[in-house]
Amino acid sequence: MSSEAVRSARAYLLRVAEPPAPALWHFVSEHGPVEAARRVAAGDVPDGVAAETTARRRLDLAERDLDLAAAQGARLVIPEDDEWPAWPLLSLEVAMGRGVEGVAPPLALWVRGKAMLAEVLASAVAIVGARAATDYGESTAAEFAYELTGADITVVSGAAYGIDGAAHRGALAAGGVTAAVLGCALDAGYPAGHVGLLNRVTQQGAVVSEYPPGTQPARHRFLVRNRLIAALTSGTVVVEAGRRSGARNTATTAGALGKVVMAVPGPITSALSVGCHQLVRDAQATLVASVADVVDTVGRLGSGLIHRGDGPRRHTDGLGPESLRVYEALPSRGGRSPEEIATESGVGLQRVRAVLPALELDGFAQHCDAGWRQRAGRGTRAGRETR
Repeated sequence: MSSEAVRSARAYLLRVAEPPAPALWHFVSEHGPVEAARRVAAGDVPDGVAAETTARRRLDLAERDLDLAAAQGARLVIPEDDEWPAWPLLSLEVAMGRGVEGVAPPLALWVRGKAMLAEVLASAVAIVGARAATDYGESTAAEFAYELTGADITVVSGAAYGIDGAAHRGALAAGGVTAAVLGCALDAGYPAGHVGLLNRVTQQGAVVSEYPPGTQPARHRFLVRNRLIAALTSGTVVVEAGRRSGARNTATTAGALGKVVMAVPGPITSALSVGCHQLVRDAQATLVASVADVVDTVGRLGSGLIHRGDGPRRHTDGLGPESLRVYEALPSRGGRSPEEIATESGVGLQRVRAVLPALELDGFAQHCDAGWRQRAGRGTRAGRETR
């Protein structure tokens, strides 16, 4: 099956189903994108898939969407691509398997920016908060973002006014990498006051959306978008948030995905700090008052499963069973494709595609022109269970 056919199929499926679409995601996983697209177009699908696709299944605009995106300097990144952020998005699949609602993984992502998506998100933290932010909130968000980039951490946010915009600007001011995840199409020009900012983001990072060209912003789409911000990062920092806010929604989702949630304290008299204080009081977030606190808190995610006492005797002792099988299927020289690794290891191809980026992040594997191979030497974060 050609890569063009697969990409076109996923572009079609993104257009015909409003995300998240769990039934369609499972259908694509079972039949593959090309066959799934054919059956959706024909109406030959189970009831759950029909409920998600019937209203739009005749909108076959895939080639038009791909051409429009290309004309705007954007591309469709799909799970079959090397730059697909498989490892962070795996948290959505795991949460969905646990029965968490509204967290189905994306079928593909529209991306504008020079950076490779998986590389941008290999080490990332979300900074979110109120749109009507205070000066204290905006300066804190910008300062945190500025300093995080100095620790080689990508800053992810939603490009909204207030805290989001301050976080992106802080990262850009430091010459660092930032990614903006939108609740509308890349070409929607929203928010209007941040069009220039988003153009700058593309120069040093990426602007991301699962909505096809022409899709306009809507409240429910921003809430759906929040699951991606939570999933694509190791942790979420809430700088300012009211009692009920989109930032708290992102934090709640991050917690449901097993990601660390952090909250910045503020004046007890500020209505925009009530949400942060409540997250801490309810033990849903760790209080952070500096970037050092953030790095320390996120770092604990990578060390929480390190063996204490006698400690691991081999550098691979921290790997889970499937990860170890994938690692041992990697050659020490040359390279193997994910398909070859799946055959050698006996681990399913989709699972191999999710595990390989995690092994690379932890220093066990590297991607080269010939494919994937073992990285010489000890894994840099061998204590993390890749599962």
